[in-house]
Amino acid sequence: MTDKIYFVADVFAEDIQGGGELNNEEAINLLCKRGFSVEKKRTTEITRDFIEENKESKFIIGNFIGLSEECKKKFSERTSYLIYEHDHKYLLTRDPSGFQNYVAPKNQVINRDFYKKASGVLCQSKLHKEVAFRNLEIDNIHNLGGNLWSDEILDFLTDLEKKTKAEKYSIWSSTNPIKNTSEVLTYCSANKIPYDLVGNLPYKEFLSRLTDNSTFIFLPKTLETLCRVIVEARIAGMRIVTNKNVGATSEEWFQLKGLALADRMREKKIEIVDTIVRVLS
Repeated sequence: MTDKIYFVADVFAEDIQGGGELNNEEAINLLCKRGFSVEKKRTTEITRDFIEENKESKFIIGNFIGLSEECKKKFSERTSYLIYEHDHKYLLTRDPSGFQNYVAPKNQVINRDFYKKASGVLCQSKLHKEVAFRNLEIDNIHNLGGNLWSDEILDFLTDLEKKTKAEKYSIWSSTNPIKNTSEVLTYCSANKIPYDLVGNLPYKEFLSRLTDNSTFIFLPKTLETLCRVIVEARIAGMRIVTNKNVGATSEEWFQLKGLALADRMREKKIEIVDTIVRVLS
């Protein structure tokens, strides 16, 4: 296998501190430690000529909204690539939760050939893989069964487990309607549950504020492929109140918390990179 990998995505962690971007950054770091040369390329920089010129290289494709149809077709024809799926870009809505059993009508399924021709499609959880398979009906889908965190963040989260927590709920205060903050507020008010709102803050500050309390409540409207923040809350020793739209709850390790869960995620760092290398080769 060539040691040159292009990691293609709409944006990277230096642009936005989203869960997918943080995960991709750690994947890149771990691949570099394995001896691969990994170069970031934004989807808007990818052209048919670039793909042709680098057809001997490997490609990992993260979020690809900015990738042209022409380039998707070119990838499907010529190049070894895998798709590191962070949501549901195989659906027009990017959200299967509005359909019975998460299965969309056939006319809502998109990018099928792009997924089918990939060396592999990497999903975040057992639930994510099952839903992707039901909609795409392809046999190259893999369940990574977790996300990637740096050792620094895993250490930080295990330190947060040790602090004294108030008997209150933490609510993620987000203006994004799919995070469903309004319904969570209604639920807590109706049940007379004391809570704190935690807004969008710098990453570590957000985690510190979130874990001031004993319980994290999160009731997303959209199917979360894994949900990093819930895993982070579990590592920090919090109880979780959630709904069926969270992929992490489908994994056997979700019963763990604290240091045991942090150690499982450290093991996942090895397992996930092993899978990436195996599928690419």
